[in-house]
Formats: sequence, structure tokens, C-alpha cells
Amino acid sequence: MKGRAYDAIVIGAGSVGLPIAYCLTLEGLEVLVLESNPSAGQGENKAAIGGVRATHSDPAKITLCLQSLEFYSTFKEKTGIDLGWVPGGYLFPVYREAEEKILKGLLSIQKSYGLDIDWYGAEDIKRLVPGINEKDLRGGTFSPGDGQVSPLKYSAALWKVSKDRGCEYRFNEPVTGFVKKGGRLVAVKTAWGTYHSNVVVNAAGSAAKEIGAMAGIDIPVTPDCHEAGISAPMERFFDPLIVDIRPGPEGKTKNFYFGQNDRGQVIFCYTPIAPIWGTNRENTSEFMPVLARRMIELIPRLRNMLIRRTWRGLYPMTPDGIIILDRVRETEGLYLAVGMCGQGFMLGPGVGRNMANFILRGEPLIARDVWDSISFYRDFYAGRKEALK
Repeated sequence: MKGRAYDAIVIGAGSVGLPIAYCLTLEGLEVLVLESNPSAGQGENKAAIGGVRATHSDPAKITLCLQSLEFYSTFKEKTGIDLGWVPGGYLFPVYREAEEKILKGLLSIQKSYGLDIDWYGAEDIKRLVPGINEKDLRGGTFSPGDGQVSPLKYSAALWKVSKDRGCEYRFNEPVTGFVKKGGRLVAVKTAWGTYHSNVVVNAAGSAAKEIGAMAGIDIPVTPDCHEAGISAPMERFFDPLIVDIRPGPEGKTKNFYFGQNDRGQVIFCYTPIAPIWGTNRENTSEFMPVLARRMIELIPRLRNMLIRRTWRGLYPMTPDGIIILDRVRETEGLYLAVGMCGQGFMLGPGVGRNMANFILRGEPLIARDVWDSISFYRDFYAGRKEALK
């Protein structure tokens, strides 16, 4: 098997690499996936909380996530495999004028790119989330088409359906280098062999920068640590995933978000105000007390919730918080699907469809001007930012 040629090689069997490989196999290509971990979805995918929303401020994220939502919501019907899809929508409750202004100001661009979203009054919010704190509640935005999926079921399913179509996976096999000829990438090297292809996709998540360096390119992606947790199952009492974009009173949290999955477990996370750069996956003693105070303040009935476990994952961040999908002009045959900024799980299927079309036909499925805005060659310091990280 060593030295075999493939139509395409994907580096990374995670939230992004798996759907790219799957979409390429749907096009009839012979695909090899190289993964340093022992099985699919063992990097940042298993650290995801499972939320899938097109509720963003960036046009590329909106349009790609709308495609992901179509993929997730119809996957069981098409394949018979249950991903734990819960179509509960996403809710951004508002308690202050500042957040109301931000969210209402985004509605026009969100709707212009096809997102089903609107401003809901306080009474509507209380119906969507029984027991939500009513004090100073002004209303909020709600996007009913958003939802959530089990990351573990997703990675297992994508591995299976792509493998059934002939995709080959080689686990515990980290990439060690590349072979180039005349400016073209022609092979990928690992400790176990050399694999030939004229198409190589870097979908290595938090390791994207290191993989890029092996090819002689500098990818502006830096891992940022985030913690999350999950409760024991409880009776289901709310459907939407909830995002509170107020900074926390403790001065540590930029926002926080949570939802009940298909088993009734509450999954939760927050974004630190000060980024925690690096690859340290150790839990901290600070996370749960800070998060608990915020959740109980928003929904008091959660005060007796039993926590099963917490964990830490990595967000592969770009300087502007926007993803990178492109080909490398200096190295023919090398493609990038990197810098997902902690949203690779919700973006993955949309990224997979568009990258496959871009590789095979030279054009994405989304509008070309939107695609160009996520180029590897853009100005990452032009002041553009994602407002709803």
C-alpha cells in the first residue's frame, strides 16, 4: 500500500476533513485520509458541544452553515443514520439596550443571505424558554431553522458512509512532510510511507499551521483554549440553544451558550474575554463556578443540575475570526480548509460541499464574492470581525 496514488488526500479526520472526504467520494474520487489520532473525530470534533447555527454576521459563515443545516437535518432520511438532530433553533435573549442594538443591526444582513431569523418580544422568549429570568428581559432574536447534533455520532457516521464509498483511512499516521516537483505538490510523507496525489487538502484543525510549515507556507492559525461541560439527563424543558452575548459580571466571560441535547443533557460553554492561547487541554477549577453563576442567573431552575463532566478543547483562530478556504497559489495542488475558529462542526458539511466543488470545478457553490472574502490571501488585519463569535 505504501506509495499508492490517490485522486485526493485529506489531512485530518475531524469536523472538516470528514465531510470534505465524503463529498469527494460522492464525486467518484479515490480518497485517502491521514489522521494522527487513533480514530475519526478524536481532535477538536469530540470537544464540540454540537450546536449548528447559521446565525452569524459574516456572509460566508451564514451561507456555509445554511448548507450544513440542510445536510444535518436530512441526513437520517437519506442514510438511515441518526445524528441526534434536534431542530430547536437558536435564541439570543436580550436584557440591555447595547445587545438589542447589536442584534437588531445584524438582522438585515442575516436575512439578505437567506437566514430565517427575527426579533421576538419578551413574552415570546418566555414561551420558548420556560423559567427564563424575566427581570429586564427585552426580547431577543430567534432563528428556528438552527439546531444541534451529536458530534460523536456525526464523526462515526461520516467515517462509515465515506468508507462505504471507498474512502481509505490511515489512523495513527501523522504527516511528516511533502514532496514537490516544479512548484507542484505531488506526495505526502508519513513515518509509514509516501502517498501520491495531485490534490492535498489541509484540514488539520489546530495543527494546520504546523502542516502548512511543512509545505513552506505560513498559515495564520493559532489555537485558543475553551472549556465546556455536560449535565446528567433531565426532563426536557426548552428546545433552543441559548446564547447570552452580555459580558459576564465577573469580568472573565465574553458570552456563554448552552442547550439540551436529544438525551436531555444540558451542554454548555463560554468564551473567555482574554484568549487562552496554546494547546493545554487540562480542565481548570475556575470554569464551573463562573459558568454556573451565569446559567443560574439566566435560568434559576438549573441551580440543582447535576454536572457529569467538563473538558477543554481548542479553537483554531485566525486574526480576524473568519475561516480560510482556498488553494495555495505558490504550491499547485495544495488546498486549505483551516481556521474554523471553534465552529468547524457547524461549518463542516457546508465546507465539504464547497471545497469538493472548488477542487473539481474551480468554483465554490456559494457566491464567488462571498468565497473570495475567506481567501488565504485577504488582509487579516483590515478590521473585519465576526460579531457573533
